[in-house]
This record gives sequence, C-alpha cells and structure tokens, in this order.
Amino acid sequence: MDALVESHSQGPSLIQYTRVWIPDPDEVWRSAELTKDYKEGEKSLQLRLEDETIQEYPIDVQKNQLPFLRNPDILVGENDLTALSYLHEPAVLHNLKVRFLESNHIYTYCGIVLVAINPYEQLPIYGQDVIYAYSGQNMGDMDPHIFAVAEEAYKQMARDEKNQSIIVSGESGAGKTVSAKYAMRYFATVSGSASDTNIEEKVLASSPIMEAIGNAKTTRNDNSSRFGKYIQIGFDKRYHIIGANMRTYLLEKSRVVFQADDERNYHIFYQLCAAASLPEFKELALTCAEDFFYASQGGDTSIEGVDDAEDFEKTRQAFTLLGVRESHQISIFKIIASILHLGNVEIQAERDGESCSISPGDEHLSNFCRLLGVEHGQMEHWLCHRKLVTTSETYVKTMSLQQVVNARNALAKHIYAQLFGWIVEHINKALHTSLKQHSFIGVLDIYGFETFEVNSFEQFCINYANEKLQQQFNSHVFKLEQEEYMKEQIPWTLIDFYDNQPCIDLIEAKLGILDLLDEECKVPKGTDQNWAQKLYDRHSGSQHFQKPRMSNTAFIVVHFADKVEYLSDGFLEKNRDTVYEEQINILKASKFPLVADLFHDDKDSVPATASSSKISVRSARPPLKTSNKEHKKTVGHQFRTSLHLLMETLNATTPHYVRCIKPNDEKLPFHFDPKRAVQQLRACGVLETIRISAAGYPSRWAYHDFFNRYRVLIKKRELANTDKKAICRSVLESLIKDPDKFQFGRTKIFFRAGQVAYLEKLRADKFRAATIMIQKTVRGWLQKVKYRRLKGATLTLQRYCRGLLARRLAEHLRRTRAAVVLQKQYRMQRARQAYQMVRRATVVIQAFARGMFVRRIYHQVLREHKATIIQKHVRGWMARRHFHRLRGAAIVIQCGFRRLKAKQELKALKIEARSAEHLKRLNVGMENKVVQLQRKIDDQNKEFKTLSEQLSAVTSTHAMEVEKLKKELAHYQQSQGEDSSPQLQEEVESLRMELQRAHSERKVLEDTHTREKDELRKRVADLEQENALLKDEKEQLNNQILCQSKDDFAQNSVKENLLMKKELEEERSRYQNLVKEYSRLEQRYDNLRDEMTLVKQTPGHRRNPSNQSSLESDSNYPSISTSEVGDTEDALQQVEEIGLEKAAMDMTVFLKLQKRVRELEQERRKLQVQLEKREQQDGKRVPAEQPKNDLDLDQDADLAYNSLKRQELESENKKLKNELNELRKAVADQASAHTAAHGAPDGYSLLLNQLKLAHEELEVRKEEVLILRTQIVSADQRRLASKSSEPNINARTSWPNSEKHVDQEDAIEAYHGVCQTNSPFLMVEEMELCRLTESGWPPEGLTPRTGCLQRTAEVIRRLLEAQLQAQSREHEEEVEGLKAQVEALKEELDKQQQTFCQTLLLSPEAQVEFGVQQEISRLTNENLDLKELVEKLEKNEKKLKKQLKIYMKKVQDLEAAQALAQSEKRRHELNRQVTVQRKEKDFQGMLEYHKEDEALLVRNLVTELKPQALAGTVPCLPAYILYMCIRHADYVNDDLKVHSLLTSTINGIKKVLKKHNDDFEMTSFWLSNTCRLLHCLKQYSGDEGFMTQNTAKQNEHCLKNFDLTEYRQVLSDLSIQIYQQLIKIAEGLLQPMIVSAMLENESIQGLSGVKPTGYRKRSSSMADGDSSYCLEAIIRQMNSFHTIMCDQGLDPEIILQVFKQLFYMINAVTLNNLLLRKDVCSWSTGMQLRYNISQLEEWLRGRNLHQSGAVQTMEPLIQAAQLLQLKKKTPEDAEAICSLCTALSTQQIVKILNLYTPLNEFEERVTVAFIRTIQAQLQERNDPQQLLLDFKHMFPVLFPFNPSSLTMDSIHIPACLNLEFLNEV
Repeated sequence: MDALVESHSQGPSLIQYTRVWIPDPDEVWRSAELTKDYKEGEKSLQLRLEDETIQEYPIDVQKNQLPFLRNPDILVGENDLTALSYLHEPAVLHNLKVRFLESNHIYTYCGIVLVAINPYEQLPIYGQDVIYAYSGQNMGDMDPHIFAVAEEAYKQMARDEKNQSIIVSGESGAGKTVSAKYAMRYFATVSGSASDTNIEEKVLASSPIMEAIGNAKTTRNDNSSRFGKYIQIGFDKRYHIIGANMRTYLLEKSRVVFQADDERNYHIFYQLCAAASLPEFKELALTCAEDFFYASQGGDTSIEGVDDAEDFEKTRQAFTLLGVRESHQISIFKIIASILHLGNVEIQAERDGESCSISPGDEHLSNFCRLLGVEHGQMEHWLCHRKLVTTSETYVKTMSLQQVVNARNALAKHIYAQLFGWIVEHINKALHTSLKQHSFIGVLDIYGFETFEVNSFEQFCINYANEKLQQQFNSHVFKLEQEEYMKEQIPWTLIDFYDNQPCIDLIEAKLGILDLLDEECKVPKGTDQNWAQKLYDRHSGSQHFQKPRMSNTAFIVVHFADKVEYLSDGFLEKNRDTVYEEQINILKASKFPLVADLFHDDKDSVPATASSSKISVRSARPPLKTSNKEHKKTVGHQFRTSLHLLMETLNATTPHYVRCIKPNDEKLPFHFDPKRAVQQLRACGVLETIRISAAGYPSRWAYHDFFNRYRVLIKKRELANTDKKAICRSVLESLIKDPDKFQFGRTKIFFRAGQVAYLEKLRADKFRAATIMIQKTVRGWLQKVKYRRLKGATLTLQRYCRGLLARRLAEHLRRTRAAVVLQKQYRMQRARQAYQMVRRATVVIQAFARGMFVRRIYHQVLREHKATIIQKHVRGWMARRHFHRLRGAAIVIQCGFRRLKAKQELKALKIEARSAEHLKRLNVGMENKVVQLQRKIDDQNKEFKTLSEQLSAVTSTHAMEVEKLKKELAHYQQSQGEDSSPQLQEEVESLRMELQRAHSERKVLEDTHTREKDELRKRVADLEQENALLKDEKEQLNNQILCQSKDDFAQNSVKENLLMKKELEEERSRYQNLVKEYSRLEQRYDNLRDEMTLVKQTPGHRRNPSNQSSLESDSNYPSISTSEVGDTEDALQQVEEIGLEKAAMDMTVFLKLQKRVRELEQERRKLQVQLEKREQQDGKRVPAEQPKNDLDLDQDADLAYNSLKRQELESENKKLKNELNELRKAVADQASAHTAAHGAPDGYSLLLNQLKLAHEELEVRKEEVLILRTQIVSADQRRLASKSSEPNINARTSWPNSEKHVDQEDAIEAYHGVCQTNSPFLMVEEMELCRLTESGWPPEGLTPRTGCLQRTAEVIRRLLEAQLQAQSREHEEEVEGLKAQVEALKEELDKQQQTFCQTLLLSPEAQVEFGVQQEISRLTNENLDLKELVEKLEKNEKKLKKQLKIYMKKVQDLEAAQALAQSEKRRHELNRQVTVQRKEKDFQGMLEYHKEDEALLVRNLVTELKPQALAGTVPCLPAYILYMCIRHADYVNDDLKVHSLLTSTINGIKKVLKKHNDDFEMTSFWLSNTCRLLHCLKQYSGDEGFMTQNTAKQNEHCLKNFDLTEYRQVLSDLSIQIYQQLIKIAEGLLQPMIVSAMLENESIQGLSGVKPTGYRKRSSSMADGDSSYCLEAIIRQMNSFHTIMCDQGLDPEIILQVFKQLFYMINAVTLNNLLLRKDVCSWSTGMQLRYNISQLEEWLRGRNLHQSGAVQTMEPLIQAAQLLQLKKKTPEDAEAICSLCTALSTQQIVKILNLYTPLNEFEERVTVAFIRTIQAQLQERNDPQQLLLDFKHMFPVLFPFNPSSLTMDSIHIPACLNLEFLNEV
C-alpha cells in the first residue's frame, strides 16, 4: 500500500480517462477507466469497465485506499516484470496473462526469478540450436528461458569460482521436473564430459528411472513427482562434467498402498504389468494392472497418450546405461511385482474379531514368497501375528483384521522405500567419479506450497520445506538489492520485508510442532487427539498458530503464502512409520542377495562423504536403526535433518530461482485461470520479490538509454552540452520536483515506482502536442490549398457558363430565322406536290378505266375460246396427275423405308465408329474398301456404257422406224391423196404419244443413272476424306507419343542431373565433415598428449566450446574417436615408441585408405570418359584428315615412346640383375670349393676378371651407342635441311614423332634397347647398307656413312612403329582389364549400398557404431594388405634403383668423356649438339638441395616464415619453391626425397596452423600456398586434362617419373582443413560484432527509441567493458579479410566462397537473435536492418563479390526486416506477408509476429486474430519444425583448378628467405 500511495503522490493523478485496476470475484482484477476527475475527499469513483458498463467504485476515505493504476500499453508484455512502472499484483498478473495467451511466451523474468507457466503442450524451443543460441549470452540479452538461467549459473560458476544452485519449485503439475530436466540437458550439452565415459548421458539417463519409480498420475498432473530431489553436477577445473550426485526427500510412500479417485500408483507398477507378456517376465505371474488392488484403487489405470510398455523399455535402457546388471534388473522387477501380489493377499477375519488368517493356498502370497525368496509358512504366520516383548517374557499375539491390513500396508511401503533408496544409491555410484571435483551446480526439484481440503502429514512437511526455502529466497533478494545499491553508490535505506522465522520456529524449535510430535510418538498410548491438545495448550498464543472453531483434532498454521488447516489424524502413524521386526527378519533371511541386502543392518548407517565444496553429502532415505519393534528416528526428525543439510548446501552456493506456475487445473493448453495463477504467485514468492523491488527503486535506466528515450523532453539549449549525465540530471530535476523519487547512480538512474510511467506520460504528451501542432498546420495548409483550388475552379466555371449562354442565345436567333424561311419554302412545295398528285391521279384513273372496259370485253371473248382448250388439257392433266401421285406415293414409301434402314445402319456405324477397335479395323480395311469401291465404280461405269449403247441402239432403231413410218405415211398420202381418214390421224397421234413416253422414260433412266453415279462418287469422296482424317489422326497420335516419350526422357535426364548434383553436394559436404572430424580428433589427440606432459594445470577459466559437446555430435557421419582406436594412454605410448611423424603419417595413410572407394570410383569415371573419347576419335578418323591423324599419332607415339623407354630400362635392369646374381652365385660356389680343397683364390680372381671384362664390354657398348646417337641426330638434321632439294631420299613414310626434339638420354636408351631387342634384323639392315654402299648408292654430295645413317634411321623408325602398334594393342587390352575392374567396383559398391540400406533400419546410434565398425574392419584389412605389398615393392625398388644409379652414373661419365674426345674431330658434325649443351646450362626451373638440408628448408620456408617477409614478391612464392624442389627430386628419380619433402611440408603446415590457430593472415597465407601447390601438382602432372592452358615452356616443366595423385588428395584434404580453420577464425572475429552492429546500433540516428529495461539488465549480470559495435566495424573487418586474401594470391573462387559463408553466418546469428529477443522486434529495427543489409550489399558490389551468392544467403533476414515493416491488420496484409516471406518458415513468421513490440503508444500490437489468419494460410507449407537457423552450418568448399601463367624459370628467390643452400639446375 505504501507503494500504491507513492505511485499516486507523484505522477498521473486520478483524472478523466485514467485507467485503474479494481478487484473482481471472477477475474481477480479487472481494468476500468475513470469517466470523470476524482477530487480528494470523494467517497466513490465513476468507472467505465471494458464492456462499456458504468460502475461506481466506493473508496475508504480514512484509509485512502485508491485503486491500483494501470501501466501504459507500451510496457505491457515486458520480458521482466520489474520493468513495469507500477509494480503490484494486477500488473504482474496482467503482464503474465498477455505474454502467455497472446504471445505464447511461457517464460518471464521477475527480477532474479524465472516464472515458467506450464503450456500443457510440446513447444519447439528446446532443441540443440536453441541451446547454442543461448550459450555465452548475457541473461538480459535474450528472451526469458530456462536455458538463460542455466547459462547464467554456468557463467557465474566459471567467472566467480563459486558453486551454484538452481531451485525449481511449484505445485504438482506446474512443470518442475521438466524444467529441471532441461536445465541438466543444457549443462550436459554445453559443457560436455572431460573423458569418454559420457557422464552427461548417464545424468540424463537417471531421469527415466526416477520418473518411473518416483512419479505418478494425480488429479493435477499426469506425471507428478512424489518426492523431492537435489542433483549436484560436478565439474573439473576446465568446467567439464565429471560426475553427479542425487539426494532425495520425503518419498510419498502412502501412494504405494492407497490412491485417490482418478489417480495412479507409481508408473513402474503399470509399466511392469504392460510388459508382463514378455518371456523373461513370465515368472513374475503378473496380469493387467486392473487385477491388482494396489494399482487399481484410482479407477482408470491408463493415461491418455502414454504407452507404458514403451516407457518401460526406456526405463530398462536407462538401467543398462547406468551399469545395472541384467540380474539386478530382474531382481528389482521381482521386488516390485511382489508388492503387487502382497496387496492381493486375502485376509479372512475369524469369528471372534480379534484374529485373522490367510488361506494356505493363497496364490498371491505364494508368488510374493517365491519372488522374494522367503519361507511361505513364516510369512503367512507373521502377517497375522505380532510379538510382544516384556521385561519377563515374550509372547505372540493375534491381530485384528484392520491391524493386519495396516501391517501389510506398512510392509509394502517399507519394501518400496528401501528399494527406492537402493536404486538412488546405485545411480549415485554410477554417477560418482574418482576425479577431483572443482565446483558443482545443483538443481533442486522440490514440491511447492500445497493446500488441499484435507491436509495431512505430507502437506505439513512440504509446506515446512517451502517456509525454509522462502526465508532463504527473501534474504537473497534483499542481499542482491543491497549489493546493487552499494555498487551504484546510492544511499541505502533499510527495506522492511517479511521474515518468516517465527513460523519456522513454531515448527522446528524446541517444543515446537515437530518436537511435540516426536514426544507423543514415544508415549506408549499416544494418540493424535492428545498431540493436538498439547499443541493447543503450548502454542495458542502464537500469531502463526490458530485453533479451528469447529474441530478439536485440527490446527491452523499461518504460512507465508496462506493459512493451512491440518487434520491431526494419522500424524503419529505416518511419523512413526512402523514396520514389525519379525517381518523384516524374514526378509533378511531371503535367499536372494539383493533382497537380503536391502534390510541388513550394515545398510542402516551410510557414512557421509564429503564433497570438494566441503558440504557433506548423505543419502536422504530414512536410515534404519536396530530396535525391537520400530525405528528410533521418526520421519519428521529425518526430514528436518535432511532439510537443514539442504539449506546449508544452498546457503554455500549462489542460488537461481525458477518458479513454475500451473495455469489451470483442467490441463488445457494455453488456458489461463487468474484465480489459480494469483494463488501460486503469492505462494512462490514472486509477489514478495515485486514488493521488495517496489519498496526501493525498481526502475533503473542507463544514462545513455535514458537520454535516447527522453531526449524529446530536453530543451534545445541543454542539448549543446556533451555530458549526457549532466543533461539527464538537469532534465530530471526540472521534471520531477521531489528528489526522493529518483537517485543518480554511477552508471544508472534509479526511479521510484510510478516515475517511469509519469515520464512516459510526459513524453506521450510532448509527442501528442507535437502531433496536434503538426496536424493543425497540415490541416490548415490542406484547407487553404482546397479553398484556392475551389475558387479557381469556380471562376473558370463561371467564365465558361457565361460564354455558353451567349453562344446558346445567338444560336437560337439564327435557328428561328432559318425556321421561318424553311417553313415558307416547305409549305409552298407541299401545296405544289398536292396539286400535281391530284392531277396525275385523275389522268391515271381515266386511262385505267378506259382500258379496263376494253380488256374486259376482249377477255370475255378470249376466255370462252380458251375454255374448251383448258377443259381438254385439264382432263389430261388430271389423268396424268393421278398416275404421278400413285407412282410418287410408291417412291416415297420406298424412300422412307430405305431412309429408315439407312438411319439404323448409320446409327450402328456411328456407335461402332466411336470405339477404338472400329478405328483400328477401319484403318486396317480402309484401303481394301476403297479398292472395292473403285472396282464397283468401274463396274457401274461399264454397265452405264452398255446401257448407253443399248439406249443409242434403241434410239436409232426407233428413229429408223419413225422415218420408215413417215415414208409409208407420205407414200400412203400420195396414194390416197387428200382423203385422210381420222383413223390415220389417231394412229399418228398414238405413235407420237408412244414416242414421247419413250423419251420421258429415257430421260428418267438417265436422271436415275446420273443421280446414282453422283451419290456413289460422293460416298467414295467421303470415305477417302475419312480415311485421310484417320491417317492424320494416327500420325498425330504417333507424334504425340514420340514427343511425350522425348519430354519424359528430357525430364528424367534433367531430374537425374539435378539428383546427381545434389548427391555430389551431399557427398562433398559429408567428405568435408569427415575431414573436419579428423582434424578435430587430431586436435584432441594433441590436447591429450599435452595433458600427459603437463604436471600441473594452469588455473583459470577455460571454457569448453559449445560445439565440442560429447552428448551428441553435430556430424551425422561416421567418425573415428580415440576411444574406438584404443585407450588414450596406449595411443600415447605408441606415439612415443614409433615417433610423432610416423604416427601422423599413419593417420594420413589411414585417411587415404578410408577414401579408397571414392577414388576408385573417380578413376573408373575418368577411364570411361577417356575410353569414350578414344572410341569417338577412332570413329571419326578419316584418311583425308591428315592433320588430325598426325595429332593422334603424336599422342600415341608419346605414350608408346614413354612405355618403350620404361620397358627397355626394366629389361636392361632385369638382365643385369640376373647376370650379377649368376656371377655372385658362381663366385660363391667356386670360392667355397677351392677353399675346401686347396684354399687358393685363383677361381675367385678369375671370376672377378670376367666381371671386369663384362663391365668394360658394357662401357664399349655405351661408347658405340653414344657415337651412333650423335650420328643419328646429325643425319636427321641434315636430312631436314636437304628435304626440299632431294625428295627421293625422304620418299619413305616417316613416323610423326621424328620431327620432335629428342633428349640425349632418351635417344641413347631407345637406340640401345632397339639394338638389344632387334639385333638380327639390324644386322641384315647393316648388310644391306653395306651392299648399297658398294654399289655406289650414295649420290653425290653425301658420304657413304651419312647415307648409311639415314638408312639406319629409317629402319629404326619402322621398328618403333611396329613396337608402338603392339603397344597400342596392349593398351587396348589394358583398357578392357580396367573395364572389368570397374564392373567389379560397381558390384562392390552395390554391396555397400545394400549394407547401407540395412543400417538405415537401425537407430541413429547403432547406425554410427555399425558404420564405424564396418569401415574400421574393412580399412584395417586393406591397410595390412597394402602395407605388405608396399614393403615388398619398396625392397625390390631399392635394389633396382641402386643398380640403376650405378650404371647411369657410368653412362654419364662415359658420355661426357666421349663427347669431349670427339668434339675436336667432328666439330662440323656436332654444332647442333654444342648448342644443346649451352641450352642446358640455362635455369630449368628446378632447385636442388641435399638431404640433410631438408629440415632447414622446411623451417625457413614453412614453420618460421612470416607472411610479411614476402610482401611485394610473387604471391604463393613458397608453393612455387616447393614445387621446384619436388621437380628436381622427380628429375633425379629419388622417390624417398619426394616422399620426405612432401611429408615434412604437410606436417610443417599443420604445425604452423596449430600454433597460429587464431591468426587470420597466417591461415589465409597457407591456404593460398597449399592451393597453389595443389594446382602446380595438377598443372605439371602430365595429365592432359590439366595441361590445356599450358605453354610449350610450361609443358617442359612437367613431372617425368612420379605420379603424385595420392599427395594431391592429401593436399586437398589439408586445404579443406585450412579453409575450415579460416572460416572459424573469421567467424570468431565477426560473431561478437554481429548482434550489436546489425540489431542494436543506431545506424540511422534517432530512428529507434529505447524501451524500459528490467532487472536483468543490471550490471552484475553483464560483462565488463563496452561491447557495442557499429556496422562500419563489420565492414572494416571484412575489408581486412578481403585485402589479406587478395594480397596473398588466394583464388578468387575461394574468396567468393569465404564471403558467402560469412554472410550466411551474419544472417543466421542476426535472425536467431531477432527470433529470441522481444525488444528488437519493432518497426524501427526493421528499418535499421534494411539499411544495414543494403550497406552490406553495396560493399559486395564495390568489391565485385555480388556473384558469390552471399546476398541470397541473406534472404531470410531481408524478409524478416520487411515483415517488421509491413502493415499487419487486414486479411490482404496477411496474404501479402504469406506471398512475400517465402524464405522464412511458418514458425519463424509467427514467432516474429508474436514478438512484435510497439516502441510508442501510437503503434498498435499485432492481434491474435491476425496471427491465427497467418497460421491458417500457411498450413499447406511443409516447413521444417526447426525455429532457429544453424549458424554453424558450413557450405561444402570447392577448389577449382586455377593454373598459373608463370614459368618456373622466371621465379626469383629473395635473399630474405635464407635459402642459399638451394642450387638452381
């Protein structure tokens, strides 16, 4: 109330529209608004509630109890309750409710307390990514979370070197156990274990066991912990987990024998019943849980959503992980099953009521005795009897039914309690460590304050413990407040806070409640009623003790949270916890060792073990003491002792508090019951924290933040001052008149409650006044503009209207005059037309009348004349018509019938035509039908022709008859004269009629024929058209099928390409992760070696990186750990024995073997590509394409020539070796023989002479070879010179390679080999040469010797061609063999894929273990085989090389001597040779060094080289120098030198990188040099694929003898490791800057306003020093990175990949912080982000890095910034957000909307309905469930081949490198 009065005394007064809180019976507190001002002295307030109802609120004038003021909306939803300006109960409740229901935030800070509300729903906020996001962060920087509390405890333990405790409390069902579990998981993940024992997994594995045996279903919680536990997690000096210890408190034993309605017993009973069907549990004789009394009293035995069988399997796995043997597990399950059987034992009361009995055949009792290994008869007897011992005698007494049941229940509870204690003790043994514990973090999971309708002994102990914890909490909060004030140098005023020591004294002091309870337990006839009466008598005067009015067996204790009424019934029995000695003795005699050990006396007293923190650790289970009937120590005494021990431990540590709140009793997800919440807030001490904070200065602002927030209240002249503290002082003194309302600290300003709200009101008023002024000015300006616009428009309208009216009048006058003229003319014309019309009509009528009368007379005469004709014709017509009608009717009937038949047939044909079969038949038979129709047309044409001929014949015949008749008629007329009779006339008429009838019939026949012909043609045309259509349709269908198949093939090929690319990326990423894992293991090996060599560890805080947790690896691929290879000490001994370098190389070999399968696959692909190219070249080879043939022949010749040289050397070596061995053998045999006979050495000396002669002969042969070679070269040059003048000499076809330059040694070796292999043929050729010489063959100008040499050269060329052809055939056979090898590799790969598919069916841990075992076994076998093969080859190679070196040296000496001797004789023949020798004296790009200088070379060029020393020289100079040294070793064919130099170089680079593991410049320097050395080995390897860009000079610098492919792979792996280290260093430099620069720094000044901060921003939880960065710092750092990499010659492609990775990290870190921080989710932050991102994009474009894909990696952050700025109200806005934010997941979008916070009261919050709309629209997305981005994700790196344009002979070695011992060759 004091705080309330203070809040009203200064700040907003109760004026109209002030919002307040008033009590409410349903919602506890309700918001209201004043409708009018309140004046002092008034007795009521006029309020308007949120539902618009008016209410009058009465006020007690005397006490001045005004309602609580409501905080501004800008402060609602804060992360920390202490950031609220008004600190009181309704503000706390409302803030928690808003965060829980609207934002779904379950965590909130309240000062040092984390308030956790149980959501009753699984939330995705506990993943590995969230753990890493909170790791290393300050507590106030991120949103509240249990991980933040755990990180704070871990950080303080490491920083302050002090033990920590996390106290988790709350009601049953509030989520205490889950919170404690997550805290332990955080420690296990972040710290990892110090050894390979995986102690963190064991700590987490204890949870399933303790939940099974200690948790049960209650009405409030399905998984309620029915005991308290304190887990101490021990750490070593490096803050790795080394062990743990658990203490338990007050197990609820009564639950074993009794459960209330809708509750269950402990989970283990139901889990065991669910697994009773398993074969190993048949002997337990268990059935379903409903069959057992102890498990079925609560009704329903199942829990919705819980699988007891699955949980039981997890429990067994946890037992196994903690080292509990299978036999012990079976024994534990037997004991648990025996308790169930004991509860089902049927006890029968006798008639007297004083005794009981058990049936001898009771099955459950038999099972109980069998499972515990005790005697059935004794247990049956002592369950129903008890032994009484007096001073004189001992006798056995029977017990009543109730006594027997109580004794049985007590035995069951005691057995379970002892088993519980044994399991806890075994867990502690498994978690115990022999290492020295440096510090620990304790996690206390203990029951919260409880009050029920009936409260008994358990509730009394629980509330007693909470009283003690509350006292410790109050003192700690008070202490922190005092420390903060003293640190800020603020005058400290004593704050009065509630002290519950009197209540604690009432319980535990002398003659207190517990003391009186123990005393009553010692009284023989003690009862609960007597104990209650003693309490009344003793403590009736205490203010914390009360007696109920209506009861004499109950008492009330006034606790800190509430009054609790306890019923005394059962207190004594539960405190005594009586178990009869006879039953215990039977159990001690069990034949099972575990059962007997549980109850033996030596287990009663457990010696205390002292931890490193000097806090004694004891078992919390009740210790047993020897007694006759019962234990001496009561439960209350034991609990008080363990509680005092706990408080000692907590007081010796730094506590951290987590208060779990249960939002509702119905377990509904995200449902908030205000009554239950307030009750728990009062009970858990949150409101007490608020009260203590409100009593002082709860609001605290840093000077900088206060200045930025309230700079609008500062006058302009005050802003000129540069001292922000002085400005803040002057402003506050002018705004707040009372100096007691604020205090100026060293770094902060402290405010009383309500003052921040007052300042916010002043700030809002200032903004409101400014807004009104702006609105007034803008509205006035708008009205003026509107008036001017209207005035101008009015004048314009008036002008146009007047002009329009004038024009309209003039037009009217003109039209009137014109109308008069028109009317006059029209009327005149109309009159004239009327007259003319009448006149014309009269004339016409007269004419028509006169003509009518004349025509009438004429027509009457004519009509009479025609009547006779008409009658005649009518009668004929009627007769014909009758005939035609009959004929037409017949035809119509025929046509109708035919049409009907045709329609039916057409319908059938249409139906058939629709079917596919018809189309097929139609297509098949259409051509036949057309042919048939054509034939039918031909037949009809023939028929028509015959009919036409017949008709013409009939016509001609008829004409002849008519002529004949005419002639007869004429004759007859002549004969008869003019006496013609009427009969002849009639006959003539009849003939005429017949003739006309014939003509008509003919015409009808012609018409019918024509019509039928036309119909037939039309039908044929229709059929042909239909056939064509069907053909077209068929072609279209075929084309569609082809196109579809082509499209499918194209799509499939595209999909396959994409899939192959994806698989390639995955394979590359997997491989690079493997390289990273190897480097990590190598680093770990080095660390272990260093630890072994150090005697004492350096003290101090060395925190383990978060990514090195051994709980689970970030990589999903198999890796080799030191535990799998062998024990650490064995590995160290092995390294010491074989040496460090050899061990490193063995690991390199091991790594190369591990990649053997992939390399073989790549070789197979390369060979296949080469084979395809060769086949294409062979197929395209045409004789006309001579240049191309020449090129192919050149390539084949090179291959054949190199192969020939190698074969000849091998044959020569082999031959010499055999001869030498034979000579040695002969020498040894003869020497032994002569020594045995005479001892004379004549034979031996003879053989030596023979050997010398052989050597001399060899030297002679060499001289001859030298002479011949010189002559061949000279002759070849002469032939080339005289080629144009003498074509006949070069008539023979020459080999294309003859034009090439031939080295001296190559020519000698080739010719010598030819001489050896083809000596007979050469002799023939030489004879032929001699014959030609004798016959005078050499023409003039050529000596005989020269011609002979030319002939010899031709012979040699032909021989070489033959041998090269044979070599090509061998090459083809070799390709076939390689194909077979590829097929074998395919089969092996298929087998490996099958194995991989089988491993996918296993669990992830089993997959990793199985994969590693398979890989190790396979690689070990291959390694052994390869090592044996390598050893054999090395032995043979060494022998051959030694001999070869001797002979080569002799040949060189002879060559030099011979050349010197003959130089004077044949100077004109050796001019070219002299030129060659002078050329060889030039620098050939090779550096020679002695073997003993190798260490100096590596030291000066690698280990001690500084990048600054090579500034201004050629980039990557060390790589070029190393390659030139390698090239010389290759030139002299010294494989040991190559191997040693490369090995020393690689090891030296690794050593340098390890030494400078945080130096970006050094790492970049060696990355560029390693890549350049790799490029040089590729560029000069001789592989054509890498030589496409080489010049001719560069091709001369290629390696000749060695294939360094394996070393290229090793260098590639080393490059990957260096790249990963480079990225790690760059990320380490950038990561501390990102959040501050991207989110917190004001890159746009004045845009963002700082909101009030809470207690968590206090200085004690922040790191010392200013850690703020701006965007320019990031850009400067990246400029530095870019400059270093460019100056050191790093490949541009790698630079692009580096910045792509860095920009992804910036995106991930920034977005993760945005998703976990409510204070930065605002519109202004979105604007700042977009500006910062645009600056980064501009930087990329300025450095020409925009093609790296870095901008694409920033897309999620860009969309998040846009989301913060978009409008968030209407459904259209929701659609726009969904369409825009495609790179953000649904969870991320909803999280940002939930976190969105207005920075001032003019903004609006995002409504819950809008968020639901977004969720509904995004339901179709299949987004991953991961909320945060993996900022440790690394893209696979590519090292594209980048050849150098420099030649080796152009490189100069500076003197600063001190490499004078290198000789240029």
